Order: sequence, then structure tokens, then C-alpha cells
Amino acid sequence: MSTKTEIANNLPPIQSKADLITPMMKGEKPKSDWKIGTEHEKFVYCREDYHAPSYEEEGGIKDLLLAMQEFGWSPVEENGKVIAMRGDDGTISLEPAGQLELSGAPLDNLHETCAETGRHLEQVKAVGAKTNKGFLGLGLWPDKKRSDLPIMPKGRYGIMLNHMPKVGTMGLDMMLRTCTIQVNLDYSNQADMVQKFRVGLALQPLATALFANSPLLEGKSNGYLSYRSHIWSDTDPHRTGMLPFVFDDDFGYERYVDYMLDVPMYFVYRDGQYLNAAGLSFRDFMDGKLSILLGEKPTLSDWEDHLSTAFPEVRLKSFLEMRGADGGPWSQICALPAFWTGLLYDQNALDAAWDLVKNWTMAEREKLRNDVPKLGLKATIADGRSLQSFAHEILDIASSGLTNRARLNASGDNEAGFLDSLRSIIASGKTPADQLLEKFHGEWNGDVQKIYQYMSF
Repeated sequence: MSTKTEIANNLPPIQSKADLITPMMKGEKPKSDWKIGTEHEKFVYCREDYHAPSYEEEGGIKDLLLAMQEFGWSPVEENGKVIAMRGDDGTISLEPAGQLELSGAPLDNLHETCAETGRHLEQVKAVGAKTNKGFLGLGLWPDKKRSDLPIMPKGRYGIMLNHMPKVGTMGLDMMLRTCTIQVNLDYSNQADMVQKFRVGLALQPLATALFANSPLLEGKSNGYLSYRSHIWSDTDPHRTGMLPFVFDDDFGYERYVDYMLDVPMYFVYRDGQYLNAAGLSFRDFMDGKLSILLGEKPTLSDWEDHLSTAFPEVRLKSFLEMRGADGGPWSQICALPAFWTGLLYDQNALDAAWDLVKNWTMAEREKLRNDVPKLGLKATIADGRSLQSFAHEILDIASSGLTNRARLNASGDNEAGFLDSLRSIIASGKTPADQLLEKFHGEWNGDVQKIYQYMSF
């Protein structure tokens, strides 16, 4: 989730609804300036007993963050507490229960992305060695109850934790027990954004299947391959899902603005504090009728904050966010941006991908999204083929897109090699979750603690 690092209370108020498309229009970039931003979360645990460390305990999350200063990172504070670290490789932030996230810098190519990932993981492992902490690459805590987990001192989390149980049954699980990998990508204009958004939404279930890595909950098989994805099905219906309107003929920036205006608010940020606006209307805020700030109208900073509080499968801000993947090991962190960059950053690949999915009905897209958390690559697409069979075709398109980009490393290799781990998954038909379940029910003999050795970075 977002870490607010700037106070922008002196911005002028928004004058009209037309102003709300400003962030999207500012995101337009020529193809030569398109970047790749990768975010990945990991669970932190104490090696001696596997408990999730609290913020304040000795060697806990605060100490872990501050120890990153050794590598040139600088603290970001909220109300006197360190909540993130900033550096050349982006921002290290803490999620609601102490999950650690790198929101990577916008980079030119996947070689740089994977190098950034490597630097980060080596740094946190070095800090972990000093503080006796380990880091787990999974989509879901495999053994923790909600009551086992600490809460981090960020103002927005308190508001969200209070509001989530009022709108869904699994919002607290989303906040406290999940990790994800996410990719942020650019667009050149509204039409380009629309095509990428549509392809991204249609194929998000495939990404969920390929990266499914959350089959265990509280020490037992949970019946899903991506329980993390299942959690999103009952987190908050107002701010999640597949967004059917994206496939309407008139979709563009304004339609997304209309959607966001109907997403209930969480908070307003004023003078370093998060004011509880949970369930209130941004439309009322536009009219100066927000009950907690009567007579005051929002700024673009308020709107940008609000844009960060919706969680659909693809999200639009000043870039597009691909949000369907579980957290996973190093190879998966590099593979997800490769998958989406290959499909969306080469026009021939983007057109080919769109040709394959453009005739799917919304009912077919929703069915695939609902089937994948349980079935993974065994789910079927609109024409009756297995997702595994379809994945071969999509991965070939992504590979051709990366080859066409011709971003080479010092050895002359292009970016397509970052898809190799996905090719292995598709060839076997076994998602990472399938592989975990085989070990859990086989050689581990149901001992969930074995996962700490197997899935730690």
C-alpha cells in the first residue's frame, strides 16, 4: 500500500470534475520514456520461533527499517515513527502487519529491475542476519492467525482496519495475512491506456494462476491455490473486482473518474494526520459538504490519495498497476514485470493479446477470475481450452514482445529469459502452490514449519 511522504496542504482546491483527470493525463509519456516499476512484499519472521515481529520489540520492524541506513536508505516518519525508508532504489515501506515492501524505482528495462530486486534482497538478508530475521516469499501467511500478527503504526491502517469488517468478511485477512508482487507500467495516451487496461484485466486471472502461491492457512491446506486472490472476492465490493465498464465503448479517463467518485472514502490527510472519512463521499467533498471538513474542498493531493484506496485487479493512477499476483521467490519477482512488459510495451504483442481476449464476454471474464483461485491452470477459458494451453500462446506473445524491445544486457541477452520460470510452470501445469502442496502432503508430512526453509529468500 502507499506510503505518504509529502504534505501538500497548500495546493489550490479542485475547481471542477474536469480537474480530476489531471493525474491520468500527466501520466501520458512517449514510448521512449516508458518505465517499469516493480513492487514486491515479503513476510518477516523471527528465526528462533517463527513469530511475526512487532514494530517496537528489540530487533523488530522499526529496528529492521533503521538498519537499512547502512545501505544509504533514509527514514520517512509519521508522527515521530519510522514508517518507510527512501533511497535510490525506491521506497521500503511496511504493510499493516509488518510485511516489508520494496516499491522499486521506475526503470528502463528488466535487467535493471532484476538487479534492483537482487540488491534489495541481499540488503534485507544482511540486515536479517544481524537481527535474526528471515524473509518469506509467499502470498499468504501459512501458519498465522490474525491474532498472532502485530499492527504497524500508520494512520491510514487504523482507519482501514476499523472499516474493513463493515464491508466484507476478509478485508482484515487482506491487510494482515497477504503479500503480492505488482507491476506499474506507462501509457502514451488515453487510447493506449484503454487497450492496456483491457488486456490487463482480461489476463489478470492468468497472472494469478501462474503466480498462485498461497495454498496454506493456519497450518492446513485451505482448498485454494491462490487464497490471496480469493480473499479479494470478499474484501470490499465497492473498491475491488474486474471493472466491467472498462470494456464499454466509451471507457476512458472520465469513466474511471466516475468510478472513483463512487468509491467510498477512507481518509483525508491534514497537518500530518489521517482524518477518518471511511464511507464518506468524495462527491460531497467536491461540493464542500464532507461532514468532517464542512466548507472545505479537496485538492489534487486529496484526489491522488483517494485514487490509492481502490483495489481492482488493474488500477489507474498516473500509470497502470497490475495487481493479480501472489508474493513469491526471487525468480517470480523478476518474471511478473517480464510477463506484463512483454505483453503491453510492444504494440504487435499488445494487439495480438487483445485479439485473443477481445471477444470474451464479461460473464466469461468473471468466471475465469472466480475459477482461477481454486483451479489455477486447470481453469478453462471462453473457448473451453484449459488455461494451461492458453498460457503457452500468451507467453509466446510476451516473449516476442520482449525480443522486439531489444533491451540487451552486457552479455547481449534480451529480456525474454526472465520468462523462463513461467515456461517451466506452464510445461508442468503445476503452479507454485501445486508444488507446495505436494511437499506439504508428501515429504513434509504436514509440518508447515518446513516452508520457512523452503520459501525463505
